[in-house]
Amino acid sequence: MTKRSVLPALIALLLAGPAGAAEPLKIGLAVPLTGPDAGFGQGARLGAEQAVTEINRAGGVMGRKLQLVAQDDAADPKQAAAVARRFAEGGVRFVIGHLTSGASAAASPVYEEAGIVSVTPGATWAPLTRRGARLLFRLAGSDAQQGALGGALLAERFRGKPVAIVHDKTSFGRALADEAARALKARGGQERLFEGVSRDDREVAGLVAKLRALGIEAVYFGGLSAPAAALIRAMREAGLGATVIGSDGLLDKDFPQAAGPGAEDTLMTVGPAPPRLPEPRGAARPARGPEAETFAAQGYAAVEVIRQGIDGARSVEPAKVAAFLHGGAPLRTVLGEIAFDASGDLTKPPFAVSAWRRLPDGRLDFAGNDVTP
Repeated sequence: MTKRSVLPALIALLLAGPAGAAEPLKIGLAVPLTGPDAGFGQGARLGAEQAVTEINRAGGVMGRKLQLVAQDDAADPKQAAAVARRFAEGGVRFVIGHLTSGASAAASPVYEEAGIVSVTPGATWAPLTRRGARLLFRLAGSDAQQGALGGALLAERFRGKPVAIVHDKTSFGRALADEAARALKARGGQERLFEGVSRDDREVAGLVAKLRALGIEAVYFGGLSAPAAALIRAMREAGLGATVIGSDGLLDKDFPQAAGPGAEDTLMTVGPAPPRLPEPRGAARPARGPEAETFAAQGYAAVEVIRQGIDGARSVEPAKVAAFLHGGAPLRTVLGEIAFDASGDLTKPPFAVSAWRRLPDGRLDFAGNDVTP
């Protein structure tokens, strides 16, 4: 090789920067940054940005810095699919998102086809990880896992007693109810009644009459706050004191008023309160409202999962990273120690049981995570 041919190569190396420097590893962030859920999405973004900054300050991952590429999916399935396609076309190999189940369901097939690992901070729809997705992982417990805990409560607390399982006719509520029934049966129990109900007064009254006739002592309710409140109020007005067990769908500030005094002692399966992020080094902590705090830690943890997956696999190839994560290795995150099963779900879903109780000032509120299942 002549001196003349060596010179251009030397110039190229100098322009590229320090010896061994590599292109940043792009990590996509797909969350709602506009629309009704923007507060949650902005929180996830803040958490992810802080994690990327701290990892880069420590030297990056396998000698490469991380570059966060944020996109707004507005919690809309069509927009989420479009974002996923842009990531695939832009060479993104890892994605944090999407936040909602509908957006995740729309984007997941695109990621699977493109070979992109995605870590969702909040999607709970059970079929997400049951449809053959090899590259999808979630940091939230699934609806199936939450419903199963409700069924376990029925089985353990009301063994041998007449119980019922009710849902609000939504896909969310029916999925919870189905899983509760499955868990109850697996523990040797059987509900006396399995039925759907809306907020219609006639439907509610008819259901309450059936519950009374069967002597039901506990009701698992799969669904959201408003229909659950209507059912509880009608039950208490009819003199039926059966315990009601619900999901985090009942986690609504308007629930006690809508359900009335009879809401006291209603049980809920809920996730833990989100932890605070560590204070950022060398910078003031950005202001975050309550909505942002809800998902800031999950956004941070999603980056930690990707980093530890790459370190564990000793590769930035998504398939190898996914294989490592599916293996159940314990990962240390801001959420605590977690691990994923072969489906990409958490091996230990972070649900606990809470109760609506009367406080000294007379208000009904829920006491967080203090009821033993």
